[in-house]
Amino acid sequence: MNDHDHHAHHHAEGSIRTAFFLNLGFTVVEIVGGFLTNSTAILADAAHDLGDCFALGQAWYFERLSGEKGNARYSYGYRRFSTFGALLSTVLLLVSSIFILSQAIPRILAPSHPDARGMVLLAIAGVGVNGLAMLRLSREKGMNTKVVALHLLEDVLGWMAVLVVSVVLLFVDIPVLDPILAVVITLYIMSNVVKNLKTMLPIFLQAVPDNVNLETVVMEIEKLDHVRSVHQAHIWTLDGEHNIFTAHLDVDRELDAGHYAAIKEEIRIIVNRHGLFHSTVEIEFPGEVCRNGPSRH
Repeated sequence: MNDHDHHAHHHAEGSIRTAFFLNLGFTVVEIVGGFLTNSTAILADAAHDLGDCFALGQAWYFERLSGEKGNARYSYGYRRFSTFGALLSTVLLLVSSIFILSQAIPRILAPSHPDARGMVLLAIAGVGVNGLAMLRLSREKGMNTKVVALHLLEDVLGWMAVLVVSVVLLFVDIPVLDPILAVVITLYIMSNVVKNLKTMLPIFLQAVPDNVNLETVVMEIEKLDHVRSVHQAHIWTLDGEHNIFTAHLDVDRELDAGHYAAIKEEIRIIVNRHGLFHSTVEIEFPGEVCRNGPSRH
């Protein structure tokens, strides 16, 4: 891990840690406030935030673990653990959203009458606390932090809905607005969950990342002097940011050490230009049979 990656990793870990403690502390306030205001919406949000505390806690753990160096067990290091944490957070967000729907839909048929003034105060605090944590995480690039930021976005939108409804309830008796807004916000969040799953599943399935074209990389390498063809070429990503390239090269004749070094240097320039984090290239002598089976061409 270079200095830039090291700094970015620790910054992301610190952001998640801050969000965790902010969310945990405010969840306690929510539970107490929900009982004091007799608001089922706030109590439901408190249950949801308890789930978010778990998501933030495991995201913090996996983000820290992802910075560890490789070893005999995990030779590529622990970067993929961050993506695994993002997947767990996404699943948890989906479950918590279903729970919110299960609480909100019945209340459309039988709305409750909570303490609107108390809800206003809690909603203002909720928007502030969760908004602060979300803004800090939104500056990070990792998949893990993006998913956690989505958790916090759900909380911010939820508290904004509570704030709007509680202000309306101060003047007009329409409690059904609360569950209706909760359903709309939750459906919006669930649509983002689906988008996140579509982004993460190709990572676990080792698909070629969208921001890299395998054929282009292969064509550029095949244009190099003495390179006859490229086969067994693969590009996949560890965590959505750090991409891996591997390939076998056929050369047109036996080359001396200087020529081999020149080919490898040109390949290094190519893979760096395409933003590839790690590359492994095997050069095969003329007539040598590939050890990995049939070639791509």
